Amino acid sequence: MKTELQEFEESMRRQISAFQNPKEESKRPTRPTPDREARSPGQSASSYKTGHLVRLAVRTRALEQDSVFEHHSSSISKLEAQLEAEKAAKKAGYPIIGHLIEIQRL
Repeated sequence: MKTELQEFEESMRRQISAFQNPKEESKRPTRPTPDREARSPGQSASSYKTGHLVRLAVRTRALEQDSVFEHHSSSISKLEAQLEAEKAAKKAGYPIIGHLIEIQRL
């Protein structure tokens, strides 16, 4: 008979291997959950709300008025989400990042 510690260790090993090898985990048959059953077939996995919504004050020129730039990040880290948003703003043509307005968790 397994002890609680052995069961816990096996559970942790399964979770670690699933995290390290996500493709192998996706090959396993999964039980349908109520959430999966309720989802329509056309709905994508990206419609789930995770991560952060970052709002930055950005400008294209030095003496221009600030405008708001919003970026949806899938990162769970606020700092990483802010850095992603700043890179996305520069890529979108806003070379001047004024300040961070808000980071909202989704």
